[in-house]
Amino acid sequence: MNIDQIKQVFLIGIGGIGMSGLARYFYQLGCTVIGYDKTETDLTLALVSEGITVFYQDNIQLVPERFLNPSVDSLVIFTPAVPKDLKIKNYFIDRGFELYKRSQVLGFISASRFTIGVAGTHGKTTTSTMIAHILKDSGYDCSAFLGGISSNYNTNVLFGDNNVVVVEADEYDRSFLTLHPNIAVVTSADADHLDIYGDESHLIDSFKLFLDRVVEDGKSIVKVGLPFEGNISYSSETRADAYAENIHVDDGEFHFDYIYGDMRVENIRLGIPGLHNVENAVAAITVAILLEIDMEKIVTALANFKGAKRRFEYIVRTPEHVYVDDYAHHPEELRAFLNSMRKLYPTKKLTVVFQPHLFTRTRDFVDGFAEVLGMADELLLMEIYPARELPIDGVNSSWLLNKIGIENKRVVMPQDVLDRVMAEKPELIVTVGAGDIDRLVRPLKTILENE
Repeated sequence: MNIDQIKQVFLIGIGGIGMSGLARYFYQLGCTVIGYDKTETDLTLALVSEGITVFYQDNIQLVPERFLNPSVDSLVIFTPAVPKDLKIKNYFIDRGFELYKRSQVLGFISASRFTIGVAGTHGKTTTSTMIAHILKDSGYDCSAFLGGISSNYNTNVLFGDNNVVVVEADEYDRSFLTLHPNIAVVTSADADHLDIYGDESHLIDSFKLFLDRVVEDGKSIVKVGLPFEGNISYSSETRADAYAENIHVDDGEFHFDYIYGDMRVENIRLGIPGLHNVENAVAAITVAILLEIDMEKIVTALANFKGAKRRFEYIVRTPEHVYVDDYAHHPEELRAFLNSMRKLYPTKKLTVVFQPHLFTRTRDFVDGFAEVLGMADELLLMEIYPARELPIDGVNSSWLLNKIGIENKRVVMPQDVLDRVMAEKPELIVTVGAGDIDRLVRPLKTILENE
């Protein structure tokens, strides 16, 4: 495919974070961009406000005439999350269009560019957003396709004037194997997506294949302790080629020293909280050093980095209330997030609102979820968000709740969460999950800010 020939793009599932980034990319290039999604969200509304057409009915009559027949200037992109019997998807198939996954299109876009690919079962969104920000803020520049909304730029796609592109490399259905990175980062490889991979060994094999795709003379930066290695190891807990030391919290902010070979940079201030984000910063700094960016500029960028939406995002931060929203949906992500909350606020009662994501993930990691959610002082457990899945007999939030070893716990509906927060006005509360729990953010913010 010749991306330069594309004049019109249709995206099936345009409201996804990755798909919306491609929509913005092609719209910026001057293409006509149209998309379908099943529900209206803040993200689809933002796309519409930017000039992109979005509709929400699975009705082939709404597909514009310009997409009647395949042509070299037309591109149809779909997400595997849409059902196989979707009428719009089958309309394009029946008319002879070749449908491309987001990952394939990213492969086409990045093929002729210097590509920095960031992979990992967790940590990749913050790390790729951090790398892109360092490159932007330092003046090095880049384009970027991110898996979250950057709080510094309020978008998930960045445009640069050079040939460098930062890509969040998604392991789901082996999507990242379309890339040929010049620099690859792997942040983690915990068992996940077992509905796709079957078992952990196949997931690990996929990450190894990703590292094999690094171009000749390229570099790979891999977290210590994973069952594979890269050219450069990194860590925030143990010694490695690049690592952090003297991690401490000062006035609610994380500081650390960065060590890489003979280089030591002391008391770096990180603009976002979290022990896990210190680790992400070590990887991002190492990428910037490989690009020969001035260390003073790197340090400045890290200090003013605001993170990505729904990644340790402060919603309310007053003397009376702290409310943080996070996307964590795997036990190890939850562990890292809750550990950081405990380190920041050791004396406050922690209320956790959690929405499990996928029946298969809940089933496969139920004991891990039960252990980590036991770190809460109070747990409000929402029903499982199904996403692409059908229910599994016996796998539900009540089953998970019974395994959690704390007394102050209950299964709740969204309105129950609002009612309880209205009544209790908790001093420290978090909402966590990858489903539609983010719909609670605005009403909870309103409750806590308007006592």
